[in-house]
Amino acid sequence: MDTAWLTAVSALLGSAIGAFASILTTWLTQRYQATAKERSNEQARLERLYVEFIEQASIVLADALLETTLKEPKKIMPVYAALGKLRLFASARTLAAAEQAMEKIIATYYDPCLDFDTRPDNPDELDLLRPFEEACRAELRGL
Repeated sequence: MDTAWLTAVSALLGSAIGAFASILTTWLTQRYQATAKERSNEQARLERLYVEFIEQASIVLADALLETTLKEPKKIMPVYAALGKLRLFASARTLAAAEQAMEKIIATYYDPCLDFDTRPDNPDELDLLRPFEEACRAELRGL
């Protein structure tokens, strides 16, 4: 009789352990998939925000290069709106780069107009968004 009990208990424990392993594996898989999806959604949201800021800032920068003063402050409001969205989700480094780009763009409004008839001495000076773009790339790689 002891052997019958031992066999029955062994069979039940084996089944229980198998079921537990299956449940644990399913739970871990679901958890991993949820985390991966959340990370993917976060990256997509950040990409949209970064692209919006770059597009809006580029439009304003083009205007700033042709003007000597900010005649219509409403032109820069879409960039400030995009910057506000960045403040909600972006890292401190990326946000600092965006704010620095905005400061440079505003300062460009009060610089002399750029002469497009002659080639600039250093064309890279016109790429005011590069530090922001590099910060975005670094942040997205870190996700």
